[in-house]
Amino acid sequence: MRTDIVAGPGGVMTDEVGVVTGELTLESSVGADGSFVVKVQYKDADEWYHVTGAKGTLKDPADLAAVHAVVVGVLNRPEG
Repeated sequence: MRTDIVAGPGGVMTDEVGVVTGELTLESSVGADGSFVVKVQYKDADEWYHVTGAKGTLKDPADLAAVHAVVVGVLNRPEG
């Protein structure tokens, strides 16, 4: 699942390139083993980066929607 956001002050920390800021797209996905990961990209860019600390395991893959909503709620700060 994907959601466009605007990063708040301090941006979003990634494993690959450090902090990214501005208009971003978040993507949450879950693997067959129940592990989930959240990635981010600059809106409409090609490269994706792993959000630092945003990975884990779900008992039920249907829970990904709730995890994604929480991450969006924490990182989407269009007004600062």
